[in-house]
Amino acid sequence: MERFIEKQSDERFDVVIIGGGITGAAVAYDAASRGLKVALLEKKDFSGATSAATSKLIHGGLRYLANNEFSLVRESLRERKVLEDIAPNFVYPFPMLMTHYKSSLKNSKWVMKLGLTLYDILSYDRGRTWDESKKIPLHRTVSAKEAVEMQPCLGDQVLTGASVFYDCKSIFPERLTLAFIKSAVSFGAKVSNYAKVDGFLMDSPDRVTGVRVTDVLTNAVHEVRGDVIINCGGPWADILLGLAKKGEVNETLRRSEGIHIITAKKISEGSVLASMTPKGRHFFLIPWRGHTLIGTTDKEYVGSPDEYHVTKESILELIEEVNSVFGQGFIKFEDVKYTYGGLRPLVEEQTEGTYESSRKYEIYDNAVDGLEGLITVEGGKYTTSRNLAEKVLDLVWKKTEKPMGQVITDRRYLYGCEIRDIHAFIDSIKQKNPDFGPDTLEYLGRHYGTEYGKVLEIARSSREYAEVVSGDGEILAEAVFAVRNEMARSLSDIVLRRTGIATLGNPGEKILKHVAAIAARELGWDDKRTDMEYENTVRLLAVPGSEDTASRRE
Repeated sequence: MERFIEKQSDERFDVVIIGGGITGAAVAYDAASRGLKVALLEKKDFSGATSAATSKLIHGGLRYLANNEFSLVRESLRERKVLEDIAPNFVYPFPMLMTHYKSSLKNSKWVMKLGLTLYDILSYDRGRTWDESKKIPLHRTVSAKEAVEMQPCLGDQVLTGASVFYDCKSIFPERLTLAFIKSAVSFGAKVSNYAKVDGFLMDSPDRVTGVRVTDVLTNAVHEVRGDVIINCGGPWADILLGLAKKGEVNETLRRSEGIHIITAKKISEGSVLASMTPKGRHFFLIPWRGHTLIGTTDKEYVGSPDEYHVTKESILELIEEVNSVFGQGFIKFEDVKYTYGGLRPLVEEQTEGTYESSRKYEIYDNAVDGLEGLITVEGGKYTTSRNLAEKVLDLVWKKTEKPMGQVITDRRYLYGCEIRDIHAFIDSIKQKNPDFGPDTLEYLGRHYGTEYGKVLEIARSSREYAEVVSGDGEILAEAVFAVRNEMARSLSDIVLRRTGIATLGNPGEKILKHVAAIAARELGWDDKRTDMEYENTVRLLAVPGSEDTASRRE
């Protein structure tokens, strides 16, 4: 992939998309695959904000049934299956163990039995997956004793039983988003990260015809013109709209903070553990890369999204929620190895709390506000992004009547994901490449799909690049591949969004400086820039409020 903004000409596009999270990526793919000329602009790195701050789940939204949002749940369950099909190396069925208590009617086993039965009915096509191993079974009820056997950390709790149902894990949401972007590029889309939209171009007071863009890496200013501009700015959508309205900001967008923590305290690898606080809010303990991923919070955020960051206060609030169920001291602040968070855009105005807010989305034709040529997308959830993109393109067609091909995004593998049988694929990789360890090959096969061979080719070119730098077999060749093939332009791009080198926290000075040195060679950084990238990444990986955070890792 190449940053098209570096060679921007006077080319006019059919659609210009602002925002390189999962929504923008899905819209770009749908538009390009239907024959449109597409440009996608992201002011920082792809999947660097909300799309990176997920619980790494692809789910139907069981709790939305309590709000009678049956159509949203059905859409989510249908799209869960689609993602299993088109991204088989990223999305996997995984059991969810939900505990039940006498103290909560909302979480009683009989209420949950009713809800899960309906969940099964709404996912009636769950067995029609392209890969047989992706089929999802019906839910089942287990005794308290069986629940403790599955998750021994439940031993001290007074349970009435538990339910086991299935949703899906997304092993690397940032790379899944990147697969959508690569798919768009394969159909001719032009994309660029670090391309900030500063304003809109108008050919009259009421018609948007393009955007003014600053290349963040060079400070060069460009104009990118298109017939339709699609605002997929997520938590920044209203701010972008304010640029077009000359300061008048859309007041309907609310923002909800969601954070996660990663701890060395492990739960059983066999299931996600879903529990409910005494106040009736669900949270998850998710086994991930030999650690436990815990989340998420859901608290209204007021302020500029550019100034958002995870605070120690938010971390302690999440720990307190977990300990209110599992007992004081189950998780301590000192257990936290890494934390991340983001802002969800919500579209409702009058819901009392963001936890109860819908995850519906809105596709808004700004022509009704006197801004012809502009569409704004607000709200939504990761799982339904592909279908959301399809509906956005339906509106583009209605507005422009441009000839478009049929939708193919639900019937075609994402780029690099052309794998009919994931288990056979991994086995074949291990047989064909005996010069690499099985953990490395497993990791590369699942995270790079059919592109894994390009990473191995780099590793074979130098012993340095074959060095293993994580417990699950990652190698330094991935850093080289990230720069050469995946538009990584900063150290944090490499270690957080292209590879998993730092997604469990700071991997230590030796590894981080080695990756920085590789990036410096590939990108032409001088010593000052290399040191700055290293220090910035160390600060980014630090747990807020923690002492000695530069090198902590289990």
